[in-house]
Amino acid sequence: MSVSLYYTAHRATPLTEAESASVRRVVAARTATFPYDDEEGLYVYDQAEDEPREVIAGSTKMPFDPARLLPVTAHLLDSVSALRRAVPDAEWRVHLDDLDVPWDEAEGYSLPGIRDADLIADLAAVHDGDGTAV
Repeated sequence: MSVSLYYTAHRATPLTEAESASVRRVVAARTATFPYDDEEGLYVYDQAEDEPREVIAGSTKMPFDPARLLPVTAHLLDSVSALRRAVPDAEWRVHLDDLDVPWDEAEGYSLPGIRDADLIADLAAVHDGDGTAV
């Protein structure tokens, strides 16, 4: 069973052209710095015609490899934080399946331990390079 990160922004007015350009710049920059070519990265859906209040929506499937999970999640949460800062007056929801990810004005979206180098090293040590348990 896979876990995905979902991100949506709603508001009464559509994105302006300047906001749309800012969102495109964020997506391009964050895609260019994504750490793994063989994993899913930030993916923003095309505007849904049947959801006029939904100005941004997307999702990303999380990696199965525990050694990659925290770096990928941290990168994606930083990416969604940058999107939120580009469109700050929308109502945002970011969640890993049923777990809401909290917003902090200073830090952005984050989860406890997500940048813990020791935890990341421990997870990497549990798996060899092909994602199977050692």
